[in-house]
Amino acid sequence: MKALPRSKNFLGIGKEHSAWATSRIAILSAPYEHSVSYGGGTAKGPAAILEASHYVEFWDEDFKRELCFDHGIAAVAPLSFGKKKDKDVLDIIEAAVDTALDEGKFVVTLGGEHTISAAPIHAHFRRHPGMSVLQFDAHSDLRESYLGNPYSHASVMARVAEFMPGERIVQAGIRAQCIEEHQMIRDRGIRTFYACDMHAGVHGARWQDAVADALADEVYITFDVDYFDPSIMPATGTPEPGGFQWDETVALLKIIGAKKRIVGFDVVELAPMRSLTFPSFLAAKLVSKLLNAAFMGR
Repeated sequence: MKALPRSKNFLGIGKEHSAWATSRIAILSAPYEHSVSYGGGTAKGPAAILEASHYVEFWDEDFKRELCFDHGIAAVAPLSFGKKKDKDVLDIIEAAVDTALDEGKFVVTLGGEHTISAAPIHAHFRRHPGMSVLQFDAHSDLRESYLGNPYSHASVMARVAEFMPGERIVQAGIRAQCIEEHQMIRDRGIRTFYACDMHAGVHGARWQDAVADALADEVYITFDVDYFDPSIMPATGTPEPGGFQWDETVALLKIIGAKKRIVGFDVVELAPMRSLTFPSFLAAKLVSKLLNAAFMGR
């Protein structure tokens, strides 16, 4: 794979720290948008994240380092899908993730709609069969199909549940689901942390500890930005009230980084707004925070 030029790379870092051959971290863009059911625009999410990242500081005050210079970050050209859809698109994404993993990279996948996440999760699960998936999301995404499509963004975690044990799927921030999803959570033993319980203190003084304790030692993170409250993340197709703020989320990432090993992650469902740049910046800074959490102790 070939890294993008500095002008399009993550954080805008120079060639010395963003060349494919010498970078430990690879960022793959999967600008796929087919099944969005309310607001559109997620196909533009990856490019908006990369562009906004140029305004994110290299130094991270939470983790006390400039990670990009320690390990190198190479963003590669966006994947192209032509007229392909659904399973064919997932096969393309998984093949690209496999290639990067085979070359020893830590892989970050940027979407696009949440559908894309099944591919990198599957690629990582084959290498880390004992891992958990931590899903940050407002929605369970456990419908068997939605509008007749089993590869809908609303069905991505149902596809994941086909190849990994339900008890190793952990969901945080859920506040919108149908009764069939609720039943699947119960029947499959999926660990779901509902927003209403998290806000109400049902999980103790810090819900972050309860979420972290539900995870296996190795963790893959899939982060749908509609997990955040619309007050700070309006740029997403299916916003839900009652979401979460920045500091409480970073607190969880720091706990996971210290106690677990993050093996990979994706960030999806950003639908950039021309009139408001902050959401794209928030998503870019989220990628940076996730990377710093993943590389704690490395």
